[in-house]
Amino acid sequence: MSITTIVNDPVTLISRAKWAFSTRRVQKESIVAMTDDFKNTQHGDLILGRVMEIGQHKGIQLASGRRSELFQGDLVVLPCAARYAPDQFEGVAEIDPAGADMLAGGGCLGKVRARNERVKAPTRVLPLGRLTNQSGKAVNVADFALPAATRPSNIPVIAVFGTAMNSGKTLATARLGYGLRQTGLRVATIKATGTGSFGDFNEYEDTGVSYIADFTDAGMATTYMLPLPRIKDGIERLLADAEAHHCDVVVMEVADGLFQRETAALLADAEFRDRVQGIVFACGDAVAAAGGVAELNRLGWEPQALTGMVSCSPMASSEAQAVTGVRVMTKTELSDPAEAVALMRAMKAPSTRWEKVA
Repeated sequence: MSITTIVNDPVTLISRAKWAFSTRRVQKESIVAMTDDFKNTQHGDLILGRVMEIGQHKGIQLASGRRSELFQGDLVVLPCAARYAPDQFEGVAEIDPAGADMLAGGGCLGKVRARNERVKAPTRVLPLGRLTNQSGKAVNVADFALPAATRPSNIPVIAVFGTAMNSGKTLATARLGYGLRQTGLRVATIKATGTGSFGDFNEYEDTGVSYIADFTDAGMATTYMLPLPRIKDGIERLLADAEAHHCDVVVMEVADGLFQRETAALLADAEFRDRVQGIVFACGDAVAAAGGVAELNRLGWEPQALTGMVSCSPMASSEAQAVTGVRVMTKTELSDPAEAVALMRAMKAPSTRWEKVA
């Protein structure tokens, strides 16, 4: 049974803490106490902690949208969550009272299971308490999520997949959103899966599109190790909200590579495949393009364009296009309204709404 205790006045402590980006929807006034029951911590529960040792993450992305340097002794509020990042850490959503690992600068606290040898050990945080509300219930980021969709959305969706982290997905999502916006369309750019971070969010916002959101708005600090129905529910919440904001089309980034657990599950899901009107695939070179397109085709997907790092090189682009038969588009072409609309018209039309948009 959880024992809720007031430790050094938690309300005062949390008011002094640095709140991570992934907590940005949390209503702080709902928090009145904290518990020392870490054994029963769930994915998304908010943890107040004190920085013990600075490691890989020397800063924290604040809920306000700026980065703050971290110092030993700083108070922080982070959700417990798992993380998948081959460039950094794989971690699980577990809290050790003796010390937990900061898995991501945008807000993710857990236990490292694997570390890329090129990065430092994680920043260590001493858990002080699991935050609770007036009823004694643990406060979770899911408590502040967008409401569940009351009906299936009808908004057209263009998905952006990639070979791995840092393959160019976010840039492609932002630039395609920008290109479509210039046609007069109300465009939404959203990130469906991944780890909460303001980097992608801010890059979308810079393009001036009508609506920006990510999975943290759907109540998930990260999507790693979450069940597929929960992720699909989160995506539908985001699509429904974009539709409620009168957007005409969504450009949606799906994190990591095709073989990552959640991405692979979405790609294999027939319902999700039917919901997406077309895809853009970001990759690094012609070999990655060939392998990625073959895997997508095996699962019943046909990309309408390749982009990403491969598009930076005319030679690599020619190779990729020759081996796949799929056009390679640069960031400049994705940003061009005529090119962006032409890309849309090459995609399937599931409804009269899509036909009107395209």
